[in-house]
Amino acid sequence: MYKSHRTIILASTSPRRKEILKKTGLKFKVVATDYVEDLTLDLPPHKLAKFLSQEKAKAVAKRYTDALIIAADTFIVFQDRIFGKPNTDKEAMRMLKALNGNSHSVITGFTIIDTGCNKELSEAVETKVYFRKLTMDEIGAYVKSGEPLDKAGAYAIQGLGAVIVRKIEGDYFNVMGLPICELIQGLKKFGVTVPLR
Repeated sequence: MYKSHRTIILASTSPRRKEILKKTGLKFKVVATDYVEDLTLDLPPHKLAKFLSQEKAKAVAKRYTDALIIAADTFIVFQDRIFGKPNTDKEAMRMLKALNGNSHSVITGFTIIDTGCNKELSEAVETKVYFRKLTMDEIGAYVKSGEPLDKAGAYAIQGLGAVIVRKIEGDYFNVMGLPICELIQGLKKFGVTVPLR
């Protein structure tokens, strides 16, 4: 399926990232990273996204001597505020009320590390997302569905959240958590190609 016999590790237990990477036909293993991201670090959003993905990748890379490690981190930027994943229904409500009827940016940083030669690549990809105007009842019902709790910005564009997104500008898969087009271009620099058939 691809021109490489390297071991590829996805340093993420996100089912969305696993689903997206599977679309390429690449064979890979999923390994959890023990790095806990800190969204309060004093870095500009694109640099923060790249830094967090680097740290996630490095935490897994130290376990392998000859593998390609892929890690990513996604968050929302709205009016200079960064939204990660809400931990409670109350926090999800607060995020959705802020984003309601407005546009925001979804930024994903990804890192590829070749542990065989210590080569590293990090990129950040931004997609603009526009919400339609929701009623408070709609926001409450969406929060009660349970979907917002483990999603950056408290919504899942690939799930029920699709009905609250009016339009996007940029990479749809980036909003899901892995900008696959940019990632594949990055993997080419490590000798991994995905042929179109």
